[in-house]
Amino acid sequence: MGANISRMLFSLMIILISCEFFTNGIEWLGKKLRVGEGVVGSLLSAVGTCLPETMIPVIAILFFREKKLEDIGIGAIVGAPFMLSTLAFFITGLSVLIFWSKRKKGLVMNINSEILCRDMSFFITSYTLGILAAFIGIKALKDIIALSLIAMYAYYVYLTVKQDKVYHTPLDKLYISKIFHVKTRFRVVMLQVFLALLGIVVGAHIFVIKIEAISALLGIPAIILSLVITPIATELPEKFNSIIWVRKSRDALAMGNITGAMVFQSCIPVSIGILATDWRLDFNGVVSALIAVLSASIVYFWIENKKSLNPIPLIMGGFFYLIFIILLSGHI
Repeated sequence: MGANISRMLFSLMIILISCEFFTNGIEWLGKKLRVGEGVVGSLLSAVGTCLPETMIPVIAILFFREKKLEDIGIGAIVGAPFMLSTLAFFITGLSVLIFWSKRKKGLVMNINSEILCRDMSFFITSYTLGILAAFIGIKALKDIIALSLIAMYAYYVYLTVKQDKVYHTPLDKLYISKIFHVKTRFRVVMLQVFLALLGIVVGAHIFVIKIEAISALLGIPAIILSLVITPIATELPEKFNSIIWVRKSRDALAMGNITGAMVFQSCIPVSIGILATDWRLDFNGVVSALIAVLSASIVYFWIENKKSLNPIPLIMGGFFYLIFIILLSGHI
Protein backbone atom coordinates (compact mmCIF):
# COMPACT_ATOMS: atom_id res chain seq x y z
CA MET A 1 0.00 0.00 0.00
CA GLY A 2 2.78 2.43 0.96
CA ALA A 3 4.64 1.87 -2.33
CA ASN A 4 1.46 2.46 -4.35
CA ILE A 5 0.72 5.69 -2.50
CA SER A 6 4.28 7.01 -2.94
CA ARG A 7 4.22 6.21 -6.67
CA MET A 8 0.79 7.82 -7.00
CA LEU A 9 2.11 11.00 -5.38
CA PHE A 10 5.19 10.88 -7.61
CA SER A 11 2.98 10.60 -10.72
CA LEU A 12 0.92 13.54 -9.42
CA MET A 13 4.10 15.59 -9.22
CA ILE A 14 4.94 14.62 -12.82
CA ILE A 15 1.50 15.80 -13.95
CA LEU A 16 1.80 19.09 -12.07
CA ILE A 17 5.25 19.90 -13.48
CA SER A 18 4.19 18.82 -16.98
CA CYS A 19 1.07 21.02 -16.82
CA GLU A 20 3.18 24.01 -15.79
CA PHE A 21 5.47 23.41 -18.79
CA PHE A 22 2.46 22.79 -21.06
CA THR A 23 0.65 26.03 -20.20
CA ASN A 24 3.87 27.99 -20.67
CA GLY A 25 4.58 26.23 -23.97
CA ILE A 26 1.05 26.51 -25.35
CA GLU A 27 1.00 30.27 -24.67
CA TRP A 28 4.23 30.61 -26.67
CA LEU A 29 2.83 28.38 -29.41
CA GLY A 30 -0.13 30.75 -29.71
CA LYS A 31 2.25 33.68 -29.96
CA LYS A 32 4.36 31.96 -32.63
CA LEU A 33 1.22 31.07 -34.62
CA ARG A 34 -0.11 34.61 -34.08
CA VAL A 35 -3.43 33.44 -32.67
CA GLY A 36 -5.38 34.71 -29.68
CA GLU A 37 -6.67 33.24 -26.45
CA GLY A 38 -9.73 31.75 -28.16
CA VAL A 39 -7.67 29.41 -30.32
CA VAL A 40 -5.05 28.79 -27.63
CA GLY A 41 -7.55 27.94 -24.89
CA SER A 42 -10.52 26.40 -26.73
CA LEU A 43 -8.56 24.49 -29.39
CA LEU A 44 -4.82 24.00 -28.84
CA SER A 45 -4.86 23.49 -25.07
CA ALA A 46 -8.28 21.84 -24.86
CA VAL A 47 -7.67 19.21 -27.53
CA GLY A 48 -4.05 18.71 -26.52
CA THR A 49 -4.87 17.83 -22.90
CA CYS A 50 -8.03 15.82 -23.49
CA LEU A 51 -6.81 13.80 -26.48
CA PRO A 52 -4.69 11.27 -24.52
CA GLU A 53 -7.48 10.09 -22.18
CA THR A 54 -10.03 10.29 -25.02
CA MET A 55 -8.07 7.76 -27.04
CA ILE A 56 -8.31 5.12 -24.30
CA PRO A 57 -12.08 4.43 -24.58
CA VAL A 58 -12.02 4.99 -28.35
CA ILE A 59 -9.30 2.36 -28.83
CA ALA A 60 -11.18 -0.02 -26.51
CA ILE A 61 -14.32 0.39 -28.62
CA LEU A 62 -12.76 0.28 -32.09
CA PHE A 63 -10.11 -2.42 -31.70
CA PHE A 64 -11.07 -4.84 -28.93
CA ARG A 65 -14.78 -5.31 -29.62
CA GLU A 66 -15.49 -6.84 -26.22
CA LYS A 67 -18.84 -6.09 -24.57
CA LYS A 68 -17.31 -5.32 -21.17
CA LEU A 69 -14.68 -3.01 -22.66
CA GLU A 70 -17.34 -1.42 -24.86
CA ASP A 71 -19.46 -0.60 -21.81
CA ILE A 72 -16.42 0.85 -20.01
CA GLY A 73 -15.59 2.87 -23.12
CA ILE A 74 -19.11 4.33 -23.29
CA GLY A 75 -18.95 5.13 -19.58
CA ALA A 76 -15.64 6.94 -20.07
CA ILE A 77 -17.00 8.92 -23.03
CA VAL A 78 -20.02 10.05 -21.02
CA GLY A 79 -17.99 10.60 -17.86
CA ALA A 80 -15.54 13.10 -19.36
CA PRO A 81 -18.05 15.93 -20.07
CA PHE A 82 -19.62 15.29 -16.65
CA MET A 83 -16.29 15.70 -14.84
CA LEU A 84 -15.40 18.82 -16.81
CA SER A 85 -18.77 20.54 -16.26
CA THR A 86 -18.90 19.76 -12.54
CA LEU A 87 -15.57 19.06 -10.84
CA ALA A 88 -13.39 21.09 -13.24
CA PHE A 89 -15.78 24.06 -12.94
CA PHE A 90 -15.73 23.71 -9.16
CA ILE A 91 -11.92 23.57 -8.93
CA THR A 92 -11.60 26.60 -11.22
CA GLY A 93 -14.07 28.60 -9.14
CA LEU A 94 -12.33 27.50 -5.95
CA SER A 95 -8.98 28.59 -7.40
CA VAL A 96 -10.36 32.08 -8.00
CA LEU A 97 -11.36 32.24 -4.31
CA ILE A 98 -7.96 30.97 -3.16
CA PHE A 99 -5.91 33.35 -5.33
CA TRP A 100 -8.32 36.33 -5.28
CA SER A 101 -5.96 38.62 -3.33
CA LYS A 102 -3.16 38.09 -5.87
CA ARG A 103 -5.37 38.43 -8.95
CA LYS A 104 -5.71 41.63 -10.98
CA LYS A 105 -9.53 41.71 -10.75
CA GLY A 106 -10.00 39.75 -7.55
CA LEU A 107 -13.15 37.61 -7.72
CA VAL A 108 -14.25 39.03 -11.09
CA MET A 109 -12.99 36.71 -13.81
CA ASN A 110 -11.27 38.20 -16.84
CA ILE A 111 -13.15 36.33 -19.59
CA ASN A 112 -14.48 36.82 -23.09
CA SER A 113 -18.21 36.33 -22.50
CA GLU A 114 -18.90 35.92 -26.23
CA ILE A 115 -16.43 33.04 -26.57
CA LEU A 116 -17.61 31.29 -23.41
CA CYS A 117 -21.29 31.57 -24.34
CA ARG A 118 -20.45 30.20 -27.78
CA ASP A 119 -18.61 27.23 -26.25
CA MET A 120 -21.41 26.54 -23.76
CA SER A 121 -24.13 26.71 -26.43
CA PHE A 122 -22.19 24.31 -28.67
CA PHE A 123 -21.69 21.89 -25.77
CA ILE A 124 -25.31 21.99 -24.58
CA THR A 125 -26.63 21.44 -28.11
CA SER A 126 -24.20 18.73 -29.20
CA TYR A 127 -24.24 16.79 -25.93
CA THR A 128 -28.05 16.88 -25.76
CA LEU A 129 -28.16 15.46 -29.30
CA GLY A 130 -25.68 12.77 -28.36
CA ILE A 131 -27.68 11.72 -25.30
CA LEU A 132 -30.95 11.71 -27.23
CA ALA A 133 -29.35 9.32 -29.72
CA ALA A 134 -29.20 6.70 -26.94
CA PHE A 135 -33.01 6.57 -26.93
CA ILE A 136 -33.37 6.17 -30.69
CA GLY A 137 -33.76 2.63 -32.02
CA ILE A 138 -33.19 3.42 -35.71
CA LYS A 139 -29.51 2.92 -36.58
CA ALA A 140 -29.62 5.16 -39.67
CA LEU A 141 -30.97 8.06 -37.61
CA LYS A 142 -28.29 7.51 -34.98
CA ASP A 143 -25.62 7.63 -37.68
CA ILE A 144 -27.02 10.91 -38.98
CA ILE A 145 -26.74 12.39 -35.49
CA ALA A 146 -23.14 11.14 -35.20
CA LEU A 147 -22.17 12.73 -38.52
CA SER A 148 -23.96 15.93 -37.47
CA LEU A 149 -21.82 16.07 -34.32
CA ILE A 150 -18.64 15.80 -36.39
CA ALA A 151 -19.91 18.58 -38.68
CA MET A 152 -20.77 20.71 -35.62
CA TYR A 153 -17.24 20.40 -34.28
CA ALA A 154 -15.78 21.32 -37.66
CA TYR A 155 -18.03 24.42 -37.66
CA TYR A 156 -16.97 25.18 -34.09
CA VAL A 157 -13.29 25.10 -35.10
CA TYR A 158 -14.09 27.39 -38.04
CA LEU A 159 -15.87 29.91 -35.82
CA THR A 160 -13.15 29.79 -33.16
CA VAL A 161 -10.46 30.62 -35.71
CA LYS A 162 -12.61 33.22 -37.47
CA GLN A 163 -13.65 35.05 -34.29
CA ASP A 164 -10.23 34.85 -32.68
CA LYS A 165 -8.63 38.10 -31.53
CA VAL A 166 -4.92 38.42 -30.90
CA TYR A 167 -3.88 40.23 -27.73
CA HIS A 168 -0.27 41.13 -27.02
CA THR A 169 -0.06 39.86 -23.44
CA PRO A 170 3.40 39.68 -21.83
CA LEU A 171 4.49 36.06 -21.38
CA ASP A 172 6.86 34.38 -18.98
CA LYS A 173 10.04 33.26 -20.73
CA LEU A 174 9.80 29.82 -22.32
CA TYR A 175 11.06 27.38 -19.68
CA ILE A 176 13.32 25.39 -22.01
CA SER A 177 14.87 28.63 -23.27
CA LYS A 178 15.35 29.79 -19.69
CA ILE A 179 16.91 26.51 -18.51
CA PHE A 180 19.17 25.78 -21.48
CA HIS A 181 19.79 29.39 -22.60
CA VAL A 182 18.58 28.81 -26.16
CA LYS A 183 16.59 31.10 -28.42
CA THR A 184 12.80 30.76 -28.32
CA ARG A 185 12.39 29.37 -31.82
CA PHE A 186 9.26 27.61 -33.06
CA ARG A 187 10.85 24.15 -32.91
CA VAL A 188 11.95 24.78 -29.32
CA VAL A 189 8.38 25.75 -28.39
CA MET A 190 7.03 22.61 -30.08
CA LEU A 191 9.61 20.49 -28.26
CA GLN A 192 8.47 21.83 -24.89
CA VAL A 193 4.78 21.29 -25.74
CA PHE A 194 5.49 17.72 -26.91
CA LEU A 195 7.59 16.83 -23.84
CA ALA A 196 4.97 18.36 -21.54
CA LEU A 197 2.17 16.35 -23.19
CA LEU A 198 4.30 13.23 -22.92
CA GLY A 199 4.81 13.92 -19.22
CA ILE A 200 1.06 14.44 -18.76
CA VAL A 201 0.25 11.14 -20.50
CA VAL A 202 2.88 9.14 -18.57
CA GLY A 203 1.96 10.74 -15.24
CA ALA A 204 -1.78 10.22 -15.76
CA HIS A 205 -1.19 6.60 -16.83
CA ILE A 206 0.82 5.81 -13.69
CA PHE A 207 -1.71 7.68 -11.54
CA VAL A 208 -4.66 5.66 -12.89
CA ILE A 209 -2.79 2.34 -12.42
CA LYS A 210 -1.95 3.18 -8.81
CA ILE A 211 -5.48 4.46 -8.11
CA GLU A 212 -6.84 1.14 -9.40
CA ALA A 213 -4.37 -0.83 -7.26
CA ILE A 214 -5.22 1.15 -4.12
CA SER A 215 -8.96 0.85 -4.84
CA ALA A 216 -8.63 -2.93 -5.18
CA LEU A 217 -6.73 -3.17 -1.87
CA LEU A 218 -9.39 -1.07 -0.13
CA GLY A 219 -12.24 -3.03 -1.72
CA ILE A 220 -13.77 -0.04 -3.49
CA PRO A 221 -16.58 -1.20 -5.87
CA ALA A 222 -15.76 -1.30 -9.60
CA ILE A 223 -18.60 1.11 -10.46
CA ILE A 224 -17.10 3.77 -8.16
CA LEU A 225 -13.73 3.20 -9.81
CA SER A 226 -15.01 3.47 -13.41
CA LEU A 227 -17.42 6.37 -12.93
CA VAL A 228 -15.74 8.45 -10.25
CA ILE A 229 -12.10 7.73 -9.40
CA THR A 230 -10.61 7.04 -12.84
CA PRO A 231 -12.33 10.02 -14.58
CA ILE A 232 -11.03 12.33 -11.84
CA ALA A 233 -7.51 11.10 -12.54
CA THR A 234 -7.75 11.32 -16.33
CA GLU A 235 -9.16 14.87 -16.23
CA LEU A 236 -6.34 16.13 -13.95
CA PRO A 237 -4.46 17.95 -16.77
CA GLU A 238 -7.42 20.21 -17.60
CA LYS A 239 -7.95 20.98 -13.91
CA PHE A 240 -4.29 21.74 -13.22
CA ASN A 241 -3.93 23.85 -16.36
CA SER A 242 -6.92 25.95 -15.30
CA ILE A 243 -5.54 26.40 -11.77
CA ILE A 244 -2.21 27.59 -13.21
CA TRP A 245 -3.92 30.09 -15.53
CA VAL A 246 -6.30 31.33 -12.80
CA ARG A 247 -3.30 32.00 -10.57
CA LYS A 248 -1.84 34.14 -13.38
CA SER A 249 -5.21 35.92 -13.96
CA ARG A 250 -5.39 34.32 -17.42
CA ASP A 251 -9.06 33.41 -16.89
CA ALA A 252 -9.99 33.33 -20.58
CA LEU A 253 -7.41 30.57 -21.10
CA ALA A 254 -8.45 28.77 -17.90
CA MET A 255 -12.12 28.61 -18.89
CA GLY A 256 -11.43 28.06 -22.60
CA ASN A 257 -9.27 25.06 -21.70
CA ILE A 258 -12.29 23.46 -19.99
CA THR A 259 -15.12 24.57 -22.28
CA GLY A 260 -13.14 23.78 -25.43
CA ALA A 261 -12.50 20.28 -24.07
CA MET A 262 -16.22 19.95 -23.28
CA VAL A 263 -17.15 20.76 -26.88
CA PHE A 264 -14.57 18.30 -28.22
CA GLN A 265 -15.65 15.54 -25.83
CA SER A 266 -19.34 16.02 -26.64
CA CYS A 267 -18.77 15.84 -30.40
CA ILE A 268 -15.89 13.58 -31.46
CA PRO A 269 -15.82 10.75 -28.86
CA VAL A 270 -19.64 10.71 -28.68
CA SER A 271 -19.94 10.44 -32.47
CA ILE A 272 -17.45 7.53 -32.47
CA GLY A 273 -19.42 5.86 -29.69
CA ILE A 274 -22.67 6.20 -31.65
CA LEU A 275 -21.14 4.90 -34.89
CA ALA A 276 -19.18 2.00 -33.38
CA THR A 277 -21.49 0.75 -30.60
CA ASP A 278 -25.16 0.23 -29.78
CA TRP A 279 -24.87 3.47 -27.77
CA ARG A 280 -27.17 2.59 -24.90
CA LEU A 281 -26.79 4.45 -21.61
CA ASP A 282 -27.65 3.04 -18.20
CA PHE A 283 -29.24 5.04 -15.36
CA ASN A 284 -25.90 6.41 -14.13
CA GLY A 285 -24.87 7.49 -17.62
CA VAL A 286 -28.15 9.33 -18.26
CA VAL A 287 -28.08 11.07 -14.85
CA SER A 288 -24.46 12.18 -15.27
CA ALA A 289 -25.26 13.55 -18.74
CA LEU A 290 -28.31 15.49 -17.50
CA ILE A 291 -26.26 16.96 -14.63
CA ALA A 292 -23.52 17.98 -17.07
CA VAL A 293 -26.02 19.82 -19.29
CA LEU A 294 -27.66 21.46 -16.26
CA SER A 295 -24.35 22.66 -14.82
CA ALA A 296 -23.23 24.03 -18.20
CA SER A 297 -26.62 25.74 -18.69
CA ILE A 298 -26.34 27.57 -15.36
CA VAL A 299 -22.91 28.94 -16.31
CA TYR A 300 -24.21 29.85 -19.78
CA PHE A 301 -27.24 31.80 -18.53
CA TRP A 302 -25.18 33.47 -15.80
CA ILE A 303 -22.71 34.83 -18.37
CA GLU A 304 -25.48 35.65 -20.85
CA ASN A 305 -27.42 37.70 -18.30
CA LYS A 306 -24.56 39.38 -16.39
CA LYS A 307 -21.98 39.56 -19.21
CA SER A 308 -19.42 38.58 -16.59
CA LEU A 309 -18.39 35.60 -14.48
CA ASN A 310 -17.42 35.02 -10.86
CA PRO A 311 -16.86 31.81 -8.86
CA ILE A 312 -20.51 31.35 -7.77
CA PRO A 313 -21.90 29.38 -10.77
CA LEU A 314 -18.63 27.45 -11.07
CA ILE A 315 -18.67 26.44 -7.40
CA MET A 316 -22.18 25.05 -7.96
CA GLY A 317 -20.57 22.38 -10.14
CA GLY A 318 -19.17 20.84 -6.97
CA PHE A 319 -22.67 20.50 -5.52
CA PHE A 320 -23.89 18.81 -8.70
CA TYR A 321 -20.96 16.41 -8.47
CA LEU A 322 -21.84 15.64 -4.84
CA ILE A 323 -25.49 15.00 -5.80
CA PHE A 324 -24.33 12.46 -8.40
CA ILE A 325 -22.13 10.68 -5.86
CA ILE A 326 -25.10 10.43 -3.48
CA LEU A 327 -27.34 9.07 -6.25
CA LEU A 328 -24.62 6.66 -7.34
CA SER A 329 -24.14 5.31 -3.82
CA GLY A 330 -27.85 4.54 -3.68
CA HIS A 331 -27.56 2.27 -6.76
CA ILE A 332 -24.56 0.23 -5.65
